[in-house]
Amino acid sequence: MPRRRPGHLSREDRALWEQVARRTRPLSGRPAGTGPDPASDAAPQTPPRASDPIAPFSIGSRAGQSRTTAGIAIEAADGAPIRMDRKAFARLRGGKLSPEARIDLHGMTLAQAHPALNGFILRAQAEGRRLVLVITGKGLGPDGDGPIPERRGVLKRQVPHWLHQPPLSAAVLQVAEAHRRHGGEGAFYVYLRRAR
Repeated sequence: MPRRRPGHLSREDRALWEQVARRTRPLSGRPAGTGPDPASDAAPQTPPRASDPIAPFSIGSRAGQSRTTAGIAIEAADGAPIRMDRKAFARLRGGKLSPEARIDLHGMTLAQAHPALNGFILRAQAEGRRLVLVITGKGLGPDGDGPIPERRGVLKRQVPHWLHQPPLSAAVLQVAEAHRRHGGEGAFYVYLRRAR
């Protein structure tokens, strides 16, 4: 097949183009039946549309108003509202407070881990414990190999949601990522409210 210069049509292509052009309405300013105009192939220049005005922002205000439960849980470690004593929170984040109880959810499915976590947190609060450690693991490793692969770290993502939903939301005062000595990214400190 001989090479053609860009913008030039063969006789067959020209005949096909003319058939198509006869069945279509011409665009304004262009006669029917003419071939494509390389000069007009560029996208027409449209004037830029005035964008929505940007709301004023002041230092210390939040950029977005909507927050998800997981966002709140993770942000508690990164500057979200601290609901417990600030000195105790600083000691907690520094790994200087020792958890009074711990649960390891490694190897559990979501169906096994959720009731286990509920029972553990509610029991710990009833026993008067204030700080517990929930070990989820980091979720490292390859994704599943099924037709719909399941992402690793499902428990790490799901546990903060559970801790901020009933029945646990009434028992949990603060959630923060654990210090390295207690598991780091693979665990959460859960500071409990006093039992009534």
